[in-house]
Amino acid sequence: MSDRTGSSASYRQRESGYRDKALKMYPWVCGRCAREFSYSNLSQLTVHHIDHNHDNNPADGSNWELLCLYCHDHEHSKYSIYNGENGSAVIPGEKSPQVKHNPFADLKALMDKQQK
Repeated sequence: MSDRTGSSASYRQRESGYRDKALKMYPWVCGRCAREFSYSNLSQLTVHHIDHNHDNNPADGSNWELLCLYCHDHEHSKYSIYNGENGSAVIPGEKSPQVKHNPFADLKALMDKQQK
């Protein structure tokens, strides 16, 4: 499966590497809501890549912050815009699909026709 969805073996292996480092480096507290975590609920604490590049994993951890599941989802939703066409998200700056249908294309002709 795709690395983008986080389901491939190589993605899980890479994530476990930087996740382990981040959990040793930072206190187990969400960087947004300040919720504290323990061993029993540590799976709900995620490592967020500040620049959204999962391949950018500096040894000093400067591209990571620990966020709870909810704050992590919220953080990613800030950078996505729902395009409504096929349910996918478009990242600002990326090219979105071109609209091919114009519902008002013949509106003037229809209005002129109706007034006659």
